[in-house]
Amino acid sequence: QVQLVESGGGLVQPAGSLRLSCVVTGRGLIIESMGWYRRQVPGKQLELVSIISSAGSTNYAGSVEGRFTVTRDNAKNTVHLQMNSLKPEDTAVYFCYADVEYYASDGTPVRDDYWGQGTQVTVSS
Repeated sequence: QVQLVESGGGLVQPAGSLRLSCVVTGRGLIIESMGWYRRQVPGKQLELVSIISSAGSTNYAGSVEGRFTVTRDNAKNTVHLQMNSLKPEDTAVYFCYADVEYYASDGTPVRDDYWGQGTQVTVSS
C-alpha cells in the first residue's frame, strides 16, 4: 500500500522560510515524478507548485520560481520543498504528490497518482 506522509508546515512571517518534506512508503515502488500542489482557498482547484522527475528535472509555477526549490532523495523516497521569501499569498494547504509504479500481489503492474493528506502553510505577521 502506498502512503505519502508530509511534514514541515506551520505559521511563518512574511519573508520567512519553511521546508516541507514528504516520504513515500510502500514495497517495491518505482517513483516517477513527485512534487507539490497547493490549494489556497477551500474548494478551489489544486495549483501546481513544483514537480521533479526521477532524473531530477524540475518545473515550477511562475509565482514561486526563484523562491522555492524542490529536491528529492531517491534512496529515501523523499521529496522536499524549500520555501524562501514567503508571501501572504503563499498561504495554502500544500499536498505532496507522487506518480508511482509497483507490482500488485498477482504480478499485475500498477501505476497511479498518490497524494498526501496536506499540510497547512500560513504566512502572516
